[in-house]
Amino acid sequence: MRMVASAKLHHTQGMNENFLRYMNSLHSIMDSLRSNENYQNQQETLALSNTTQQEETSSYLNKTPQSNSIALITISSNSGLCGAFNSNIAKATFKEIESLKNEYDKIILIPIGKKIAQELKKENISYNPDFIELADNAIKEDGFNAIIKLANLLNTLHSNGEIQEAIILSHHFKSMGSQIITKKTLELSNATHTRNTQSKQQDQKNLLDSTSEFLTEPSQQELINSLHPQLINAELYGTILDSLTSEHASRMLAMQTADDNANDLLKELTLLYNKTRQQAITNELIDIMGGKTE
Repeated sequence: MRMVASAKLHHTQGMNENFLRYMNSLHSIMDSLRSNENYQNQQETLALSNTTQQEETSSYLNKTPQSNSIALITISSNSGLCGAFNSNIAKATFKEIESLKNEYDKIILIPIGKKIAQELKKENISYNPDFIELADNAIKEDGFNAIIKLANLLNTLHSNGEIQEAIILSHHFKSMGSQIITKKTLELSNATHTRNTQSKQQDQKNLLDSTSEFLTEPSQQELINSLHPQLINAELYGTILDSLTSEHASRMLAMQTADDNANDLLKELTLLYNKTRQQAITNELIDIMGGKTE
């Protein structure tokens, strides 16, 4: 199982790294278009007091939600034997649910993975069961269609005013020995994405230092509206790939630990067997020598 997990890890890690380059480029294009559009519409985009405010656009997705609800997507594995991978995400999910109850009237849970769905069922927490198998299906040839289905559901809920936002709880592959749980807010609204003040100021300064205008065909707003659904799909797909990579890394380490423990146990049992066998031979020799003397 360690060798199988290692092979799957290298496969998903390669997919994750390749897709990350695409997602970063897409983010860069969207940020450039939005920043340039904001510059053209408002000359005071560099004012420090307004950097945390979001400018509404005329996008088809940019409707103000009426209900105080949120969608929580949590990603686990479909199988066990991967250490504390599933238990950690379950603890983080229940903690996040308790935290969100203080802010929202309704929480729409969308589990991805059988293990987290089982934990939610044990606690009698209702959830959407349509995307439990999404993680395994995502890496298949036609798996991206399932990602689009989930993205369309979230967009529909948001545009209809049924949810204010959607957040994702998942593992992030930091290194072979470290997989950390991260919380990411999915950008359903086609407005400028909220980032920390310092990074946004620096991005605006760099943009205005280099160029203040882009020539685009069609218009910038049309490009933003066209690219925004792809950005949501990319965020979902990239997060699932990251979680799968973390799962295989955790399982490989768990199986390596199990292998080491089994080898240690085998050594102890072999030593015990040799001692017992030696003691039996010694007793027989003593009996033989005692009988010969008599």
